[in-house]
Formats: sequence, structure tokens, C-alpha cells
Amino acid sequence: MTDLDLLHFEQLKKDVQAQYLKEYTPSYDDISKWKGIDIIYFQEDLRKKAKGNISEKSFYTYFKNSPVTKLPRIDMLNLLSIYTGYDSWYEFKKQHLFAGELLLQDQELSDEDMEDLEKIVEDSPIFPKTDIQPEKTVKTPTENVDLQKSNTENQTVNQNNDLIAQQSSAAVKPKKNFFKKNVWAFVTSILILATGLLGFKDEIFLKEYKYCFTDADRGTSVINTLEIKVIKENESPILYRIKPGDCFKYSTKDKILKMEIRAPFYEYLTVNRSLENAPEEEMIELKPDDYKMAVNYFSVKDANGNPELLKQKRKQLENLISNNATIYQVYDNATYGIETLDKQKYITLVTTPTTSLKNLSVIEMKKDKGKIVSIKFKIASTDEKNK
Repeated sequence: MTDLDLLHFEQLKKDVQAQYLKEYTPSYDDISKWKGIDIIYFQEDLRKKAKGNISEKSFYTYFKNSPVTKLPRIDMLNLLSIYTGYDSWYEFKKQHLFAGELLLQDQELSDEDMEDLEKIVEDSPIFPKTDIQPEKTVKTPTENVDLQKSNTENQTVNQNNDLIAQQSSAAVKPKKNFFKKNVWAFVTSILILATGLLGFKDEIFLKEYKYCFTDADRGTSVINTLEIKVIKENESPILYRIKPGDCFKYSTKDKILKMEIRAPFYEYLTVNRSLENAPEEEMIELKPDDYKMAVNYFSVKDANGNPELLKQKRKQLENLISNNATIYQVYDNATYGIETLDKQKYITLVTTPTTSLKNLSVIEMKKDKGKIVSIKFKIASTDEKNK
């Protein structure tokens, strides 16, 4: 990647902005200021014209910051180039050459040729160039040894009594050392076993319990992610998140279990269990909040662009949501984590037929005096592959 590539990408962003402004009127002309519904409409237009999509996270990474310090993946560059009317990222760059860039390309080609030549040389077999020097032999004068001068006849062999005693004691020592080594090994094994029992005594006495959840009215699995808060005396609560359809498994040696269970479309539930004679598996029923379910249903219901159905959908949401409701859209991006919408913007968002609404999911919903006063939702998108 070169600095010229980054400059080309800034050109591409301006062309993308110009292409979109030909047919649409977003909240701001400057693409770096788009958010929320503007991004959703842009993603829809990108899918229609370039047959591809970029995630919300990628949009914030590459369009909210200018100039960027790194290029997107080549597939995203090709997709945006196609959106602006070019065959590929290479074709876009070719049509937007800077002054002197052709000369730079020629220089780069010659450098590449040089690198190829160097690689060929490196891959060729290399033989050592060391010369083998003949070893110098030094002749040493040989002494004439007269073997006959060594006279061993009539020599007496003296046996050392101390040596005999050492040999006999050496035969006894291995037996004693073997006994000592085995004793220490036996003692060490006992100590290790005792330490292991002390260290894992809690795990040994733990018992696992399994709790599954069902809709009390419909007899089906709960449709939301559950938040289960386990309350222990003199300890901070422990929060668990359980995916829709999954069961909650909890291991403990306690005799009492207290849980607080929350889900966006169900009534709050506190569970107290004595575990002394409790079953290891249990089904817990959650009572649905039909009012919250209705708001979710009308939010994600597909009207297929039918004007009458959309009008009916807007009216139903108007009646269900408070005029002063606080509505949040949650993003994956760390910098732009949450955006606030008013009631009318939310209703416009969920009554505009786009493919993104298929991925809308409600995280939390609160009700007061027969009206929805708080909604927290997210529109999930298929992110790019890990770079």
C-alpha cells in the first residue's frame, strides 16, 4: 500500500457520495455525517446497484474518518468502484492517475524485476568456497621399546583388605538406598493426593442443575435472549445471558438458589429454589407481555410496500408508543455505540420497506401506564471476514 492508494480511496469516497446524491437526499450531503437511517438507505442502494453490501461497522471505520490511515479489503474496494460505474478498483485508479504516477509505476516495475532476479539467485544452490588444506603430519621419533625388559616373573600380588570391605559394603548400600527412595516416593504421593483433594474439594461436591424456559401462553421456547442474575448472600450478583432456545446450566454446592430472570417481551420473574431435594432438570414458564410483543410484531412485520398496510402499521405503532418514549439504536462500533431516535423517526424506520429490517431485534423494552416508554434495538448485519 502506498500513500497514492490512500489518496485514490479518498477520491472513491467522493465519487460514492456523488453517486448516491444523484437519486437520494440524505440528512447531510457530506457522507461522513450520515448515520442511522441514511446508512440503511445507502446499504440498500449498494445492494441494488453493485450486488453487495458493507457492514455498518465498516462504514463507520472508513467513511467517518478522513483521511483514513489504512485501505479496506480489496473486495470492498471493488464493490464501491462498481457502485460508482467502474469495473474494478484497478480500473478506478487507472482512470484517476495523479501527475507523475505513470513514472512511478515504471520505476516500481523495474524494482520488481530486480527483486525477481535476486530471488532466482537466492534459490540457486550455493556451494561452500572453503579450501581443504592438507593436514600436516608431524613425525615423532619412535622409541625402541624392548618388551623383554619387562620382567613380571616372581612378582607377588598383595590383596588389599580395605578394598574387599568396600566391595562388600557397596553391595548392601543399593538395598538401603532403594528402600529410602521408595519411602520418600510413597510419602510424596500421599502429600500430592492430599493437596489435590484440598484444592478440588469444591469441584468434587458441586452439583449441576439445568433450567429450561418456555412461553407460558404458547408452550414454545422463549423468543428472546434471557438475562439471568444469580443472587448470593454477601456476594455481588452474577449475570448470565442465555440465547433463545438454550437452557441454563448452573453448578453449585449451595442449598438455596435465587435467580432474577428478565427478557424483553416477558414479565420479570424471581425464582427461589431449595436445592436439597430439587430435581436436576426443571422447566420454568415465563409469562409473555402481550403489549411489548405487539410493538415488536408491528416493528418487524413486513408490509411488502403496500401503502394501506404501511398506513395501518404506522397507526398501530402510534397508539402503542408514548410520545415521550426514549428509543436507542445500538451499534457494534465502539465510537458510535448508541444513537437516540424520537418516536416519529423510529416509526419511519420500521415502516420503510428495506431488507435491513429483517435483521432488526429488540434488546429491551419498558412499559408504563399502558404505553411503551423505552425501546432499545439493534439491526444486525453480516460483517466482513476477519482481516
